[in-house]
Amino acid sequence: MSDNQPRSKSRIAVDAMGGDNAPQEIVAGAVQAANDGIAEVVLVGDRSVIETCATAKELAAVEIVDVRGQPVAMDEHAAQAARRADQTSLGVAVNLVRDGKAAAVVSAGNTGAFHAIALLSLGRIRGVKRPAIATVLPAPTGPVLLLDAGANVDCKPEYLLQFGLMGDAYARTVMAIARPRVGVLSIGEEATKGNALAVAAHELLAKAPLHFIGNVEGKDIMSGATDVVVTDGFVGNVVLKFGEGMFTQLFALLRESIMSSGILGRVGAIMLRRALRPLGERLNWERYGGAPLLGLQGICIVTHGRAKALAIRNSVRAAAVAVERGLVKAIADEIAHPRESGLSR
Repeated sequence: MSDNQPRSKSRIAVDAMGGDNAPQEIVAGAVQAANDGIAEVVLVGDRSVIETCATAKELAAVEIVDVRGQPVAMDEHAAQAARRADQTSLGVAVNLVRDGKAAAVVSAGNTGAFHAIALLSLGRIRGVKRPAIATVLPAPTGPVLLLDAGANVDCKPEYLLQFGLMGDAYARTVMAIARPRVGVLSIGEEATKGNALAVAAHELLAKAPLHFIGNVEGKDIMSGATDVVVTDGFVGNVVLKFGEGMFTQLFALLRESIMSSGILGRVGAIMLRRALRPLGERLNWERYGGAPLLGLQGICIVTHGRAKALAIRNSVRAAAVAVERGLVKAIADEIAHPRESGLSR
């Protein structure tokens, strides 16, 4: 399927007011997704503000659900946001999925609030103990799924087992990996290495109906050694933020080095630009859109707070593909009846 596009158009709700670059970039990305035929897009937010972000002709491609309440702030406490969810663009967007008026929801807003509101409004898939944020990392050899990336900072071994099962289901259905390699993040390759959580999780995952490859170390995440990396939300979020910061600083240092290297250095950089462009594209997180909240009774895509139009467009694409390929059912089946497994549930 070209560009991993869905075959038919799903109706995707987009929180127009959430994110550091809202609403301008959110609206631009939503309009782009609609015009590209990715999905039927419903922008949820203050109509009067949304209409200042694009022309009437551009907005004709999307539907607008007018919500005038104060948007959820990026630093608002999740519980407070959940209490007033029905008056916010994020809460109304999630409720569209609950009420069957949209197939999925996308937001670049407050992740904690999104998680809390979606959990209360949609509920968990039967048997799922904790939903998890699954982040697609743009590794040089191909995308790697990391979960949990921040939804659950304190975990039990059985949570990590389910993260492995849900990650396997996502990798198979959405990423089209026939037999995903699943590893648990630890400080050594041996099964006995790591803290009590990692050791116990290793034991459970080794018995699960997965292509479990054992422990993976931090250096293995970007090496192509695995497709799915399982860890608790505290460690996963630290890994994610460290990677973001490292790449940002490396590119900043490279740019500084080039600019200070004189005319020959700048000429060399120009000559290398074409050769390096494909690598830059592969490492661009915006290509993969957002991170799904796995384990909920609905498709919820969390995209980066600083997301711009391209990331929003691709988050809508990721949501539409997940809907078309039956992600919720795939996870429900995996949890209820793990393939070839006699695990108790």
